[in-house]
Amino acid sequence: MIVRKLYASAAAGVLAALLLPAVAMAQQVDIGAPAPPPTTPAAPTANDTKTPATDAPAAPTAAKAAAKRYVPNHMLHQRDTSPGSQIGDTQSAAPPGLFGDWRNSRTWLGERGVDVSARYASETAYNPTGGKHQAITETGQFDIGAKVDMGKLVGLEGGTLQATLTWRRGDNLSDVAGLNTLQQVQEVYGRGQTVRVTELWYEQKIGDSVELKLGRTNPGSDFAVFSCHFQNLTFCGAQPGNLVGDYWQNWPVGQWGTRLHVDVRPGVYVQAGVYEVNPLNLKNNFFVARWHGATGVLIPFEAGWTHGGDGGHVGSYKVGGWYTTANGSDVYLDINRRPIVVTGLAPLEHSGRYGGYVSVQQQITGKSKDGKSLDGLGVFANFTQTDRATAVTDNQAVVGVFYKGLATWLPGDVLGVAFGRTNVNGRAADADRLVPGTPVRDAEYAAEIYYSVTPLPWLELQPNVQWIHHPGGVRSADEVVVLGLKGAITL
Repeated sequence: MIVRKLYASAAAGVLAALLLPAVAMAQQVDIGAPAPPPTTPAAPTANDTKTPATDAPAAPTAAKAAAKRYVPNHMLHQRDTSPGSQIGDTQSAAPPGLFGDWRNSRTWLGERGVDVSARYASETAYNPTGGKHQAITETGQFDIGAKVDMGKLVGLEGGTLQATLTWRRGDNLSDVAGLNTLQQVQEVYGRGQTVRVTELWYEQKIGDSVELKLGRTNPGSDFAVFSCHFQNLTFCGAQPGNLVGDYWQNWPVGQWGTRLHVDVRPGVYVQAGVYEVNPLNLKNNFFVARWHGATGVLIPFEAGWTHGGDGGHVGSYKVGGWYTTANGSDVYLDINRRPIVVTGLAPLEHSGRYGGYVSVQQQITGKSKDGKSLDGLGVFANFTQTDRATAVTDNQAVVGVFYKGLATWLPGDVLGVAFGRTNVNGRAADADRLVPGTPVRDAEYAAEIYYSVTPLPWLELQPNVQWIHHPGGVRSADEVVVLGLKGAITL
């Protein structure tokens, strides 16, 4: 009977995702913004990434029903303590938008456990210096989806169903202007400008400390989780996907996967997952799911500690790693273990690939509530190391700060500053030295500063300035300066 209910509700959830304007993206949880208690029928706050999908005029009982959402326990541990932009982060849940309650349809669905919304995020960039020539480009992502509370819908307590479609469009300045950067200056671009089924997964809480998730998802949703408030990809999302994106496929790519999360004790957790590695998932055409073409599996694992709550400074500390059974080509040696650039033969194949990461976020000053930083200064640092046999970019290090509340009269103001280094594998640099006239690559350095404001509850504007030193890791390359504008509209 439960299985029949599960299949029926899954079909309803997918239908809602495909036919209703919606997005309830569970790529990550941002605890940097205040959220009303689940039973409080309050109007949306200016920086609430978990605001109920109803507008203020709704009846109190309807608002309460819409506000009651099941939040998987593991999401409380995937804390991102950066002050949350409410809609500028293209991988987090959006608040109610421009068209409010959609003639009471959002309230009606919310009462039945279906959380829906829709959003368009845009990133514009212009390079006054650097690159082959000056250009200006705009790229964006439209998201539509539904998140279903199975307890409300069919009485299956602790269950959540998520379905999300994404459509990416536009042009990338790194390509158009010939910036030759290792990391994109518009993070929302990439992985094919196409419509995708990014998420179609089910998660079930088992007891008080265990959650199991399975379906179409991606490892960056649950492992090495980090926000995408910055526009430069160096500072966006799960770092492993920035370095070894051929097999660790972040948002918006979906692949078959499962994740088991266990709370060891309050604030401490361990988790592991298994995800399909399938190059066909990167094809630029629409599909719901692929049933063939897999080359192996990705097995990530992570342990973490989170702390803070009402009145305390929130923090998140994570350490993890991964191993994939998918083969990888050597960056330097051929099948005879001689330099590829000299012989021109096929590369040596390795039967496994691996890496590890550390992520730290800590609120330093200000107040917090319900595990979210409300204002003040926060710092973060991320580091990822991949294997040197197969990864051209083998490590990335990032540090930065967020400060929320510089101008209390500006709604949702957040200042972000970050510095990062993306390293080119020394073995790949050795190959460069063997080809006369080829620049020897080293490391690319990037910095970004942005200031985000929310003039309207459904609109966010975030101007930014980026600086890229040694683009492509080439020391002789001219420095690149990018003027950007990141914005988003919730519908």
